[in-house]
Amino acid sequence: MSWEPVGFMFFSTIETLALYYLIMSLYRFKWRWYIWQALFVILLNNLQSYLLRNELGMSNVAPLVLILIFIFFFAAVVRMPLILSIIATISGFAIFAGIQTLILWSVFRSVSNIDNKANGYFLQVATAAIVFGVFGYLYRKGKGFTFDLDKLRFKIEDILLSVLICAFVIVVSLLLYYNDILLNALIFLVMSVFLLYYSTRKELEDA
Repeated sequence: MSWEPVGFMFFSTIETLALYYLIMSLYRFKWRWYIWQALFVILLNNLQSYLLRNELGMSNVAPLVLILIFIFFFAAVVRMPLILSIIATISGFAIFAGIQTLILWSVFRSVSNIDNKANGYFLQVATAAIVFGVFGYLYRKGKGFTFDLDKLRFKIEDILLSVLICAFVIVVSLLLYYNDILLNALIFLVMSVFLLYYSTRKELEDA
């Protein structure tokens, strides 16, 4: 039995949770309120990421998919305005990548020097540790960005969000289906149903 999938899922989950924590802390949102929903989405994303990277050789697609999923997650579950979820995800991802690049350069000097999985796992854990430490400190000190959310939210945003999520899952699922990648298509379907539930729940509560 190979432990590679277990290692990938475990360390990728730590890394992606750190990215979630960075974004939520940077924009002064209560990260604990949505931790279980975030963990559910992160586990599904890491599973499809493993398939894309290791089974299909599409590692270049995985970061883009993660960015799109986080945008939808923050808009649907955390209820950020769509424009803020885009800004928060992209800026958070850039900061996270910058921190990881600095660690990589300081410790390994080059990507080519990460010549085994242990080094890769070290990079993921080190990045997560720094993110949790630095942004936890800044959050406790009241640092971060805040916005008037109502002013950033436009009238048809919930409809647009639902349409975007549906379009995303249809396009991705069709591509995966015609390439006979049914498991990955199923993962995207489950994730999208989850996000659509949260994107429509607020409207039902207000009705």
